Amino acid sequence: MEKKALGRGLDALLPSVAVNQPVDAGDVQYVRINDIVPNRYQPRHTFAPGELTELAASIKESGVLQPIMVRRKGDGIFELIAGERRWRASKEAGLETIQALVRNCSDQEALLIALVENIQREDLNPMETARAYSRMINEFGLTQDAIAHKVGRDRSSVANAVRLTNLHPEVQKLVENGTLSAGHAKVILALESPERQVQVSTMIASHKLSVRETEKLIESSRVGRRRARKASITSEWGALETRLQKRLGTKVTLQPRGQGGQIVIKYFSAQQLEGVVETLLS
Repeated sequence: MEKKALGRGLDALLPSVAVNQPVDAGDVQYVRINDIVPNRYQPRHTFAPGELTELAASIKESGVLQPIMVRRKGDGIFELIAGERRWRASKEAGLETIQALVRNCSDQEALLIALVENIQREDLNPMETARAYSRMINEFGLTQDAIAHKVGRDRSSVANAVRLTNLHPEVQKLVENGTLSAGHAKVILALESPERQVQVSTMIASHKLSVRETEKLIESSRVGRRRARKASITSEWGALETRLQKRLGTKVTLQPRGQGGQIVIKYFSAQQLEGVVETLLS
């Protein structure tokens, strides 16, 4: 599906600053790497060591081909907005300074820019995307429609992503490290019990079940639980019916309906009816 355009004004905040593309020289400067701190709104938390080592080797050979983006924090300190992977790899490569595009932007814009950059590079795992969307809703008051417009996704994609934050933390970890896919996670969300979510997730991981196999597993589990519950209730009804029949001396049937129901007491003669009434009123 073709991505929608970025939100109004966001494209001005997130320009493509390639090495062969002229930029405003006043915006770009060399900043000491040790004067830069990570973005507290960075949605990406997983950085593969092997990939950073490869990028560091490339930086040693060819330099950083695209400036990172930062904003001033005061006292000569800059906070990353976008490009944390390049910044980390540059530190690993032993660079003292890095070319940076210095921008003035709000906390909301900093999160949005970092999110969009990572989405466009497909760098985020499903849980990182889900948490980023959730922060935009909870901390900045954006609606799912607004987020969808700004990041170039449809609303249903945003809604489905946000729902992943309802998973048990242990399940979230499995999604985050790639053991479970987003497809698995959406199926597991049908389980309301957090403990059951963990049980099923462990089974999926150990048996390497596909999403379709997971759907069948959960559905068969539901059917089994419904049957067990029905059998349990039926057993309880039978015990109660037996007690009532012994007490009243006639056939008694319980007919539950939802939270209520009715008790049917049968009698086979006027004398038996009189005995039942006396027992009930005694």
